[in-house]
Amino acid sequence: MDVGILAQQLFNGLMLGVIYAMIAVGFSLFFGVLDVIKFSHGDVVTVGAFSSLGAAGLAGGLVALPPVLALASGIAAAVTIGALAGAIIGRVLVLPLRHAPGVNVLLATLMAGTVLREAIRLGVPNGGNPKPFPALLPGGVIKAGSFSVGIDSVMILAAGLLLVLGTHLLITRTRFGLAIRAVAQDGEVARLSGIDFQTVVLGTFALGSALAAFAGCMLGLYYREINFNMGVLLGIIGFASAVVGGLGSMLGPIIGGFLFAGVQTLVVVALPVSSAYKDVIAFAAIIVLIAIFPTGLIAERRSERV
Repeated sequence: MDVGILAQQLFNGLMLGVIYAMIAVGFSLFFGVLDVIKFSHGDVVTVGAFSSLGAAGLAGGLVALPPVLALASGIAAAVTIGALAGAIIGRVLVLPLRHAPGVNVLLATLMAGTVLREAIRLGVPNGGNPKPFPALLPGGVIKAGSFSVGIDSVMILAAGLLLVLGTHLLITRTRFGLAIRAVAQDGEVARLSGIDFQTVVLGTFALGSALAAFAGCMLGLYYREINFNMGVLLGIIGFASAVVGGLGSMLGPIIGGFLFAGVQTLVVVALPVSSAYKDVIAFAAIIVLIAIFPTGLIAERRSERV
């Protein structure tokens, strides 16, 4: 295979990997603080995509803002609305059910995701059809032989990598991150230490959901198209990446996201005629890895609670 084409596929894999990692980190954060699976998480990706589209279009239409400012307003709307949606779901559905069987939380959040998805389909004009996403980043192409990538794609990838790194530093190097890790380790002891349990939990849900919403904005900028059910498969992929990487850890879901994207890219490169089945093969690989590593590649570290 031509080196340029191979480099192109590797770039696409990195782009998918950072998006999957951002979604997977949210699943891991939710499980870490409350041992719950929030299955509305994929639909928060859709909320972020449509929020950014609406805010950027409204800002550009009302005030005729430059593309950079319209993009800033779109990102701000996506992150804010995504974080708010995550905090509301956490406060209204998850916290009241934290002592109930896990399947109750799973079902409640699954239904909340359906509500979000259908609200977009019915509330957005002609919401059942794909929506074009405006080109808000600088144009131009970087070429090296047969390798060609847009400057906007490089900027999107760099922003995603920086955000993943920033989230990792936030969790590992700040007082808020220390509070999250304390609650994840033992919520009762964290309360006795003076940590506001509810604030930390809701802040964690807001953080994970903001990451997912930003991923939705990235997808719109990269593919130039969004649709109301885009978060369904992305949620499943993000959850699978978090599980194979290690639910409750921080680095594991990031590795899992890039691993899933790497398998998809490898299928496209090695079996071009079977690229339509890249998701099938990737999920099959995840099943095998889960069978080999039942607790994930990087298991969550917890001391025994007595």
